[in-house]
Amino acid sequence: MITVDTEFYNERAEIILREEAQKKLDTLIIEHTFWDMEELVRQTKMSIPFIRDKFFYHPDFPKFKVGSKWWMPAKETRDFLTSWLKQQPRA
Repeated sequence: MITVDTEFYNERAEIILREEAQKKLDTLIIEHTFWDMEELVRQTKMSIPFIRDKFFYHPDFPKFKVGSKWWMPAKETRDFLTSWLKQQPRA
């Protein structure tokens, strides 16, 4: 007869669950509601000249100028970029 150490498996499952929950929390903490140009560059890994040349002035790109600074709603910007990227010609 095989005996199973359920306590060991329960402890291991709890550790894995906590690790995964912490990863999700870390992601939520990092996420911002709005991006400025610096964050847009960081999130997309694109340069400012490339962003300005390719999509920044596109009429559907979600951006708002407050004072002298541009702000982009993070979720809307992500959605726009996904759509924009899918429309780009493939090599």
